[in-house]
Amino acid sequence: MLVTKIPPGQLEPLVTKAMADVDPNLTFMSARTLEQQIALSFDQQRAVASLAGLFGVVSLLLAAIGLYGVTAYAVAQRTNEIGIRMALGADRGAVLKLVLRSAFTRVASGLILARRSRFGAGRLIAAQLYGVTFWDPIALAVAPAH
Repeated sequence: MLVTKIPPGQLEPLVTKAMADVDPNLTFMSARTLEQQIALSFDQQRAVASLAGLFGVVSLLLAAIGLYGVTAYAVAQRTNEIGIRMALGADRGAVLKLVLRSAFTRVASGLILARRSRFGAGRLIAAQLYGVTFWDPIALAVAPAH
């Protein structure tokens, strides 16, 4: 590490020459500011965080597609029942309410299961991330909202 006020571009030839004078076998890789070096050291963490965010978005998309598929299958299975209800006088709103109640019941049960498993996931995350505890009320409250 070299502390100087000279910009890295101007410093590189001087350091290369000084190192060659001391030992011609020494290799000078590059000159960077401390801010640049810190940014490079955090690139891997940023990449992992971005990848985790991408996986989160993909999992949310897959969950939505799966919920749609299950709901469509349930409606296809209940086509006769829906037809009979409409023939007996049920309007479109009542049938839609019946289908949505079924879908929201599935979503609610999934959220209840997720709520129960969040402590295990919190311990896993706390083991992987610096400064994060397994019981972080803010993170646990905000996570289901996203």
